[in-house]
Amino acid sequence: MAQSGKSSAKKSKPSYIYSIIGITLVLLLLGVLGLFMINAKKLSDYFKESIELQVILRDNVKEQQALLLKDSLAVLPFVKKIEYVSKEAAAEKLRKDDPQENFAVLGFNPLYASIDISLHARYVQPDSLTVIEQQIGGRSAVREIYYQRKLVSQVLDRAKQIGLVILVISILMAIVVLFLIDNTIRLAMFSNRFLIKTMQMVGATRWFIAKPFDVRSIINGAISALLAIAGLLGLMYFAESAMPELRGMRDYVMTGLLFLALIVIGIGISVVSTHRSVMKYLKLKLDDLY
Repeated sequence: MAQSGKSSAKKSKPSYIYSIIGITLVLLLLGVLGLFMINAKKLSDYFKESIELQVILRDNVKEQQALLLKDSLAVLPFVKKIEYVSKEAAAEKLRKDDPQENFAVLGFNPLYASIDISLHARYVQPDSLTVIEQQIGGRSAVREIYYQRKLVSQVLDRAKQIGLVILVISILMAIVVLFLIDNTIRLAMFSNRFLIKTMQMVGATRWFIAKPFDVRSIINGAISALLAIAGLLGLMYFAESAMPELRGMRDYVMTGLLFLALIVIGIGISVVSTHRSVMKYLKLKLDDLY
């Protein structure tokens, strides 16, 4: 009987390897979706913050006054980045964009000095922008405020669409992940059904039988999660090598929480599915195992 138990245990070892590989692949897929969700939010914020608010100054405003105005605006909560652009700097920038542009014919520089502001992403909303316009536009040095209103609407609409798509995909993926991991573990436990029943027949209690399988499931779940995390780090390294600008968008806190979630999910589902499978085979009659 002991030899039979050892033989069954040896035969079950390969199933653990397949189980670990299966869970790893599913967790890797879930992790990729998680990274996409994190970076989609960062990407949305990046596009919002790239929308520039130009505070165009009046012609009679001296540079010292403009710099004082810039300093007073810099402390406002919605300002992420602020820059003073003089008339000369604006002309130089225009010449770089269009080398054929020449103000010599006019005899003067028709451009205005401005203070260019990049807003925090949460303030790039129509109602917030209206309040900001009123708050800044009332100052005597300000001639007008300009930003691409149509682009703001397009970015916000696109962000909502992407958010909805990600939500639907996340719900479907969560269901698929639960099903695949549970099914993988049940298949792995199927090869151990005779070992489980043999232990029950020699008088072992349910807790005694389930304990080694539960402990093994914790180890398998942890190994699978760590392998999935290693795979994600490899994908992140490859993506950032191909597109270096992605490094600046990396969110270490959210990425760390994602890795922690993968460990919890891997271990949690592995333990629950394994324990449930053990209890199932303990309740079955011997003839039902064939």
